[in-house]
Amino acid sequence: QLQLVESGGGLVQPGGSLRLSCAASGFTMGYYAIGWFRQAPGKEREGVSCITSSGLSTDYADSVKGRFTISRDNAKNTVYLQMNSLKPEDTAVYYCAARGGPSRGYCSGYSADTYNYWGQGTQVTVSS
Repeated sequence: QLQLVESGGGLVQPGGSLRLSCAASGFTMGYYAIGWFRQAPGKEREGVSCITSSGLSTDYADSVKGRFTISRDNAKNTVYLQMNSLKPEDTAVYYCAARGGPSRGYCSGYSADTYNYWGQGTQVTVSS
């Protein structure tokens, strides 16, 4: 069964850090670009970051650039999102997703219909 499982969310004070993990099972994650998305209450889901299958190229939304770092360990079938200098507006459910189709190894925007496999999400709350 193909599955992505996020972990690492929690409650953190403004300015703090969290590292999210996205672990794959049932497929070889190394063939896929992986994106991180988030959805805050009452807001649309937005793309946060993406990493190519090789890990050589990354992309970030302007809102997190310089604060978040995406990385991957294909040997562990896991992608990470290191989040530093967290702000209250980062509060959301964070999801990871694997791209599909013939370009599945590449990052090309954050259109949800280009991502085939999704995790269940992990809650991140930034509050004092």
